[in-house]
Amino acid sequence: MELLPSIASLALPATLLLLLTLFALRVRQRVKERRNSARQALDTVAAWPPEASRILTINERQAYDLLRRSMPGFLVLAQVPLSRFLRVPSRHSYSDWLQRVGSLNADLLLCDSGSKVLAVIDIRSTQESERVRRRHERMARVLRAAGIHVFTWREGELPSASDLRRTLAPLIAPPSAAKPVSVSRPMPLIPVADIAEVLSDGDRAALEASMDAANEPVPSAFFEELEAAGAGR
Repeated sequence: MELLPSIASLALPATLLLLLTLFALRVRQRVKERRNSARQALDTVAAWPPEASRILTINERQAYDLLRRSMPGFLVLAQVPLSRFLRVPSRHSYSDWLQRVGSLNADLLLCDSGSKVLAVIDIRSTQESERVRRRHERMARVLRAAGIHVFTWREGELPSASDLRRTLAPLIAPPSAAKPVSVSRPMPLIPVADIAEVLSDGDRAALEASMDAANEPVPSAFFEELEAAGAGR
């Protein structure tokens, strides 16, 4: 008979503790909901007044000019988010991947005429924190896993144009030179404007034929729609 009072004395504190825990969780959930509502109520422009700034630093601009001069015929892009030219499986949360590495920008991209990324130039400061170093290393590991070559340049220590071409030559094939067309008889003269139009159409057709439709860039809102669909389940 003494066992029942002892069990009751233990059950009462346990019940109270459970109720307090549930109450605390409920309060925390309400606080979180109020914060989310307050954030959603903020006006995008009024809450964060935008100001235009330069997209490249002085060192990045020097590196950009060097890469363009050294690699004529190739497309050079600057400060492109990894989420724009990398695809990842959707079995895990895309938002988590975006927070880890997808929102990081590649300093310089060297692309072929079809805008396929061939190499990434990562411009790093001579003085960087441990956190910044880990972020650069994480980005480089992701890019190399995607088959993209990564080159690290230190600010103020850019390579020469000849050294750069020598480094990139084994990795990428230069644009093929157009072969002269031999004719067996004289061709009729075409006005200069028409010649430019014909050449333009031919170059455009060749470029479009060389592009792989499966390798198109990731649409800006594609994964936003994917996340919204997952949240609605």
